[in-house]
Amino acid sequence: MIFENNLAFAQSLDQQDPLSALRNEFLFPQQNGKPFIYLCGNSLGLQPKSAKQYVEEQLGNWQNHAVEGWFEGDSPWMFYHKTLKELMAPIVGASPQEVCPMNTLTVNLHLLMVSFYRPSGGRFKIIMEAGAFPSDQYAIESQVRFHGYDPREAIIEVAPRSGEYTLRTEDILKAIADQGEEIALVLFGGVNYFTGQWYDMPAITKAGHEAGAIVGFDLAHAAGNVPLKLHDWDIDFACWCSYKYQNSGPGGISAIFVHEKHFQDEQMQRFAGWWGYQEAQRFKMTKGFVPEAGADGWQVSCTQVIPMSLYYASLRIFEKAGFIEPLREKSIQLSAYLFYVIGEVNKSLGEEQYQIITPATAADRGAQVSIVAKYKAKEVFNALMANNVLGDWREPNVIRLSPVPLYNSFEDVYTTGEHLLNISKSLI
Repeated sequence: MIFENNLAFAQSLDQQDPLSALRNEFLFPQQNGKPFIYLCGNSLGLQPKSAKQYVEEQLGNWQNHAVEGWFEGDSPWMFYHKTLKELMAPIVGASPQEVCPMNTLTVNLHLLMVSFYRPSGGRFKIIMEAGAFPSDQYAIESQVRFHGYDPREAIIEVAPRSGEYTLRTEDILKAIADQGEEIALVLFGGVNYFTGQWYDMPAITKAGHEAGAIVGFDLAHAAGNVPLKLHDWDIDFACWCSYKYQNSGPGGISAIFVHEKHFQDEQMQRFAGWWGYQEAQRFKMTKGFVPEAGADGWQVSCTQVIPMSLYYASLRIFEKAGFIEPLREKSIQLSAYLFYVIGEVNKSLGEEQYQIITPATAADRGAQVSIVAKYKAKEVFNALMANNVLGDWREPNVIRLSPVPLYNSFEDVYTTGEHLLNISKSLI
């Protein structure tokens, strides 16, 4: 598509957008009586208007049924997570049996590493991307120490080449091949939180398996953002939060994926809890843990009903959108238009004040454009905020802007570019 940097063109794209009405499903924060142009869905998604309705339904069940709400009412809590599983599965390319909403992200990462990081003999190393989100770094380091290894020896971080911001797939695959039989686990993010780079997950998985390792992914910035085929790509396990691109609210429920090929492994280690026990026998309260079939067998504590109701509100909107493929088509165009608009800003300024560090190729990125502001970066970010454009700041000079296809428009992107240009002229 040949883009134009004017309001009429942006509005024409919005008029042609079959998903434009979904914007009305969300509540936008306001400042000085005007809604923000919200470009921070990579950090926290907007609140669905229906969220209050679904929470109030569960509060009503609590009020009317009390403890019997586990088995009575229109949506008994004992089975509530199963409704979500049906809606979650298409978003990540899995069967409902392979996914389960539960806990929070880093808790789930630890629980899954109990099962899938099993170092022994000379096979003890973990390969991950350098600059992963700190929570992943801390979790992996602590797991390595728990097993008695030195993180400096056991953790292999693959870093971008000198002068580059993103990883080359060939460098990731070479690192896996070089470590060979010493690798116990390959554990990457799906989309890098800082640059927005979407890693080649099928290639990484294939290389990890060829090296004899288990392969898992943290999909915090990928689930609900890019099309995933976790089952078909033969990924062993994954986990994600749901409060970014899936709009489940601050600290919202997390979820896991476990490939069905592991379901019959009777030697699988896990940290067990009552809610992961075989559902049909759970209330007999017998000794000796027998896991429920599928990903549900990794549950530890009982269903978190209120957080799940918030997630359910957003999942229903994904269902209305046709799940991920239609959203991805719009997302590619939104981000491409943002690339173009930032390029036009630089042209008007006569220099590259804003360096885009997110991959330009659509297949290598999701709904995020990270820019390095070369001059007065924090002042630029603060001025955007003052002009009702809410993005995300990362030290020392990176502004992340995430045009989310569920609720952002092409006019949002154009207007952001106009503000960025005017701010730059006033500051530089």
